[in-house]
Amino acid sequence: QVEPVESGGDSVQAGGSLKLSCRFGPNHELCEMEWYRQVPGKEREYVARIFNTGVPQYSDAVKGRFIVSRDNAKNTLYLQMNNLKIDDTAVYYCRAGDNCSPRPWGRGTQVTVSS
Repeated sequence: QVEPVESGGDSVQAGGSLKLSCRFGPNHELCEMEWYRQVPGKEREYVARIFNTGVPQYSDAVKGRFIVSRDNAKNTLYLQMNNLKIDDTAVYYCRAGDNCSPRPWGRGTQVTVSS
């Protein structure tokens, strides 16, 4: 199985923007793809999902601020994060949705938002 590789994490000030990328293996065109995040001591939290049709879904915490997209030709998933808040600080992970298997986790990418 090919683990996804997340990138694009950085340290930014509140109100700023970042765009995360996730390279995943081949043959994921029909998979739902998802973003999660985790802070130390807490469970991994769902952030966003994009269906193979391109339709997105978001958690209430990020709706209206984050945009999920995908480029199947590049085997890449994106997460555009705008108006970042301190509470968005976390390690961000991508993963295939439960309509595909296997669904390995990547190593994640750190996003730190400061005041």
